[in-house]
Amino acid sequence: MEVKDKIAMEDVLELIKRTRAFIENRERAAHIKMKGPADYVTQVDTDIQKFLSEELGRLDPEIQFLGEEEGLHEMTGDTYWILDPVDGTTNLIHDYQHSVVSLGLYDKGEIIMGVIYDPFREDIYYAKKGRGSFLNGNPIHVSEAETLSETIIAVGTSPYNKELADGTFRRIRSVFEKSQDIRRTGTAALDLAYVACGRTGGFFEPLLNPWDFAAGMLLVTEAGGRITDFQGEPLNLLKKSSVVATNGKVHDELMECCDG
Repeated sequence: MEVKDKIAMEDVLELIKRTRAFIENRERAAHIKMKGPADYVTQVDTDIQKFLSEELGRLDPEIQFLGEEEGLHEMTGDTYWILDPVDGTTNLIHDYQHSVVSLGLYDKGEIIMGVIYDPFREDIYYAKKGRGSFLNGNPIHVSEAETLSETIIAVGTSPYNKELADGTFRRIRSVFEKSQDIRRTGTAALDLAYVACGRTGGFFEPLLNPWDFAAGMLLVTEAGGRITDFQGEPLNLLKKSSVVATNGKVHDELMECCDG
C-alpha cells in the first residue's frame, strides 16, 4: 500500500485542528526567543511541534519528522513529515491574526499530502497528490486571470535576509506596477493557500525553507496552478528555494518580474 493511502486524511486534519488551543494561548505566545535577525520562536511553536511530532508518530512510527524548530538537517529515510508549527510567528507575537500550521508529507522526492490550517478563521486547506485541493471540504481551484493586470499578487519580503532588500523591493515594485495591487500577509504558507483557492493570482518570495512551501506547493498544483523557483525550475525540498506560485496563466509574466 502506498504511503498516501496508509495515512487517513481525516486523522491528520483532526490532529491539526487541535493545535488551535496552542495558538490561542497568548501567555505562551509571549515566551519569545530570537533565533536570528527578525527570526523568532515562541513557546507556541515548540508546543505545537512537540504535540504533532508525537501524535503523527502514533499514526505511523516509520515516517520520520522534519520540523522548523530542528532546522534543516540530513534525513536518512525516503518518507517524512515536513512541519512549520507556526508560519507567521512574528504575526503571532503581535496578535496580528495571520498565522497558520503547515504540514507536508514527503515521499521519495515529492509531496504527497499537504495541510494548511488557519485557526483564526477555522479554515483548513488540504490536498492529496492526484486527488485535488480542498478548503473545508469543498474543492478549490486557482484563479482564471490571464495577466497580472487582472489580479492581485501576494509578496514576501524575506525578512530574515534583509541584505536582499534592494532586489526584493525592486521585484515588488515591478509586480505592483503590472498588477492590480499587491498583498503581504507575513505567512508564505497562507499566501500559497490563497493562490490555490483563487484569492490571488500568484505569490513570490526569495529564499524560503522547505517547511514554508512544502504543503502549499501541493495545494497549488492540485488546484491547477504552477510553482517553481525564480528560474522556472522545480523546487528543491531539501534546501532553501526562491518561490514563484501562480494560477499557471500568469506564471511567465510574474517570473519576468522576479528575474535578476
